[in-house]
Amino acid sequence: MDLKLRNIAIIAHVDHGKTTLLDNIMKQSGMFRDNQAVAERLMDSGDLEKERGITILAKPTSVKWKDVRLNIIDTPGHADFGGEVERVLGMTDGVILLVDAAEGPMPQTKFVLGKALKQGLRPIVIINKIDRPDGRPKEVIDEVFDLFVSLDATDAQLDFPILYASGRAGWCVKELEDPRDNLHPLLDLILTHVPEPKVDQGKSFAMLVTLLSSDSYLGRCLVGRVIHGSAKINDTVKAINLKGEQVDEGRLTKLFTFAGTERVIADKVTAGDIVCIAGLSDASVADTICDPSVTEPLQSTPIDPPTMAVTITVNDSPFAGKDGKKVTSTVIRERLMKEAESNVAITFKENDGRDSFEIGGRGELQIGVLIETMRREGFELTVSRPKVLFKTENGQKLEPMEEVTIDVDEEFASNVIDNMNQRKAEMTDMRDMGAGKKRIIFKAPSRGLIGYQSRFLTDTKGTGVLNRIFHSYGLFKGEIVGRRNGALISIETGKAVAFAIFNLQDRGRMFIEHNTDVYMGMIVGEHSRDNDLEINVMKGKKLTNMRASGSDEAVALVPPVRMSLEEMMAYINEDELLEVTPKSLRLRKKYLISHERKRFEKTAS
Repeated sequence: MDLKLRNIAIIAHVDHGKTTLLDNIMKQSGMFRDNQAVAERLMDSGDLEKERGITILAKPTSVKWKDVRLNIIDTPGHADFGGEVERVLGMTDGVILLVDAAEGPMPQTKFVLGKALKQGLRPIVIINKIDRPDGRPKEVIDEVFDLFVSLDATDAQLDFPILYASGRAGWCVKELEDPRDNLHPLLDLILTHVPEPKVDQGKSFAMLVTLLSSDSYLGRCLVGRVIHGSAKINDTVKAINLKGEQVDEGRLTKLFTFAGTERVIADKVTAGDIVCIAGLSDASVADTICDPSVTEPLQSTPIDPPTMAVTITVNDSPFAGKDGKKVTSTVIRERLMKEAESNVAITFKENDGRDSFEIGGRGELQIGVLIETMRREGFELTVSRPKVLFKTENGQKLEPMEEVTIDVDEEFASNVIDNMNQRKAEMTDMRDMGAGKKRIIFKAPSRGLIGYQSRFLTDTKGTGVLNRIFHSYGLFKGEIVGRRNGALISIETGKAVAFAIFNLQDRGRMFIEHNTDVYMGMIVGEHSRDNDLEINVMKGKKLTNMRASGSDEAVALVPPVRMSLEEMMAYINEDELLEVTPKSLRLRKKYLISHERKRFEKTAS
């Protein structure tokens, strides 16, 4: 039976142009009216996705081309969200691998391609951004081929078709000399290269849940691919987990397929299609939704375990409860448990008192996005420094290692290598990229990379590019030097005064400005030396009835250091915390009172 259906995912390294290419595929397939206003990066629908310019959640869409429905899934490009990519590939029969014409294959390219090849998919390779002045398409194709070989691709997978494209301009060609008109060559290639879904219409209904979302009207929405049979609205179904145990049952209250960026109501769904269902309250990712007669669960791809964790507790600072409405450990616990249910790459643990929660994830960005989302929902909480999760095998302590790819100007290369050596990294490759740039590849412990991003940008004057991806677990590398500088700590509670900040500027870099609310034990700056220093940022100018020449001139303050949430998380030491509220991010000591800190230091030593 000809389903006239193709399921395909777009995979690539972060910022190689997946979402922009998908915009133009939707426009050129006739989905929008000629005069319709269409936003950029349509598939990046979340606020954080639009702000950061990255895809965080995988999202399916569907376009029609020559009487065939193409279900296309936009996937995240950042390694921290690799859990999404692994699950999504199970829904597809083919992948489009997008590679930047100048940067070539990057760490995330290797990661997602490896997952796709393991599942037996035959990729279509697109060399994107071909109109870049520093593009080097011929060399990049050689690098892509070498990457396929290193990942043990089969002969059929090595015989991959290649297209050259500009996703932003909306064209692709088979040969560089061909006329650059539109994306039709890609759409035609999908029809001929990607096989139809292999399904069995005769069996009872079964679908594998791959993505999970919630809707204020529909409740829990489960997205996945129908593997067997068909289902209609109001059919009775059950959910079984990977062990075959029943976890839920109910009726299919709503069925949807995808068209463009919208969900479209359907009366019936059939095998091979990617659908969204509502009506079940407990089913989760990797469960099988099926007819009550089915007993065998569908197999799901195992997800790589988390490598990093932070501890989240209630906000107990003097300013607690001023900004947020959700401040108790109960509401924080419920929210974190809900996240761990819907996001299989996140793990949740709690202590016996249920007032401290450990959240595990793939990296600082993934955990940072969760905390930023909670902050915008009105939560207040404190976050510890990220710690890596160790393993013990055969009596040996193992720690997560990452492959780090760094592109820098030649003048900064030696400084970067020196810094990475201090973080116990081993250089595995160094090559010339042309135009005065070097590409250096390291294998480094995750511990050593916590907080390195901001230092790296300073060392390379903002011109360097650093990409990292989980490699494997390796032998414990021993002690790694953390932050070298101490903290400047406020000894009073109130509002900071410009005059006091001006007189303290030579002590180090300030994180606050005039009129900032501060409290005792809050970190207001970084000391220029390696010890902590307690300072008073509220000390005003002494007023007298005498006027001295020059003493009334306005004070000139150095602009304070601004850090993102992830940078702050990585910056703090073991005895420090990050206070997160809807309006503020503050660094603080774990113990706010000076003598308590000294007592803690004595017991720790």
